[in-house]
Amino acid sequence: MVEEPAGTLLERVREGGLIAPRRPVVVLLSGGRDSVCLLDMTVTLAGREHVRALHVNYGLRADAGADERHCAELCERLEVPLAIERASTPADGPGNLQAWARDVRYAAGARLAAAGGAHVATGHTASDQVETIVYRLASSPGRRALTGMPDRRGLLVRPLLRARLTREDTARWCASRGLTWREDLTNDSDRFARGRVRGAVLPALRDLHPAADENILRTAELLEDEAEVLDVVVETALAGRDRIAVGHLAALPPALARLVVRRLAEAAAGGLCARAPRRLDDILGLGAAAGARGSAVLDVGDGARAVVEDGILRFERTPPLPARPPGPGRP
Repeated sequence: MVEEPAGTLLERVREGGLIAPRRPVVVLLSGGRDSVCLLDMTVTLAGREHVRALHVNYGLRADAGADERHCAELCERLEVPLAIERASTPADGPGNLQAWARDVRYAAGARLAAAGGAHVATGHTASDQVETIVYRLASSPGRRALTGMPDRRGLLVRPLLRARLTREDTARWCASRGLTWREDLTNDSDRFARGRVRGAVLPALRDLHPAADENILRTAELLEDEAEVLDVVVETALAGRDRIAVGHLAALPPALARLVVRRLAEAAAGGLCARAPRRLDDILGLGAAAGARGSAVLDVGDGARAVVEDGILRFERTPPLPARPPGPGRP
């Protein structure tokens, strides 16, 4: 395999269009190779006066302070302002540690970006995308899980992912620019699912076929393209309405009916409702129980509930549980 010149990597990011001259950007900087590469490329493409960096110190590892110092030294070298957020683990524990860290990082980035109308850029690469898809294949049913991370969602952008740069590419860029990075050994630890995917599952897939990574990425891209077609089909089935006759829903092919249920549930809940499509049979049964002139309600999870009235299905937010009344021993 012939390696591309480092300059070609920069051109691929430029052509992706997520980093542009004079467009304000907040780069989430961990100090690892991917975020170091992203920051350097962003300074080159956007102009350093339009770039800020954010480092979140979670204080969870013994070398967290060294990571922070490395980021400070890098930003001083690149003449980029650096904001540092020091996070404290919640008193009741962070639950899913990686999800908690991600939420803290994105929230801090959004606050910093809001002040200057900037995008928030992360250093996710094609290598991260492959790991994400393989993990979701095992843990989450459905086509959506296999489309991976979007390269753009709202103010959040992933320029290296759109350009299909790999972890090897970012290391090569940093080496060509004389930039050092920090290694987080927990990334390769089998303590976390991603580490097990990286260290065991993907090597096994590459043994089966040397183009495993490329095939996984291409499959995700094809599914994303096909999703646009399915969206049109769902819109046609709903005909612009936010409800559907239960009889009409029952007459649709089951795959399309599940997509319609998901669309209605997510529109009502204002977020993802992964469990709603699985309740299709229950929803159709709900309609049969309600009859042509009755009504019935079914909580489908994720903050949404199905409501059938006079043979018409709609969704609404699940109302909050009522406050428990005071009682003996309770304030």
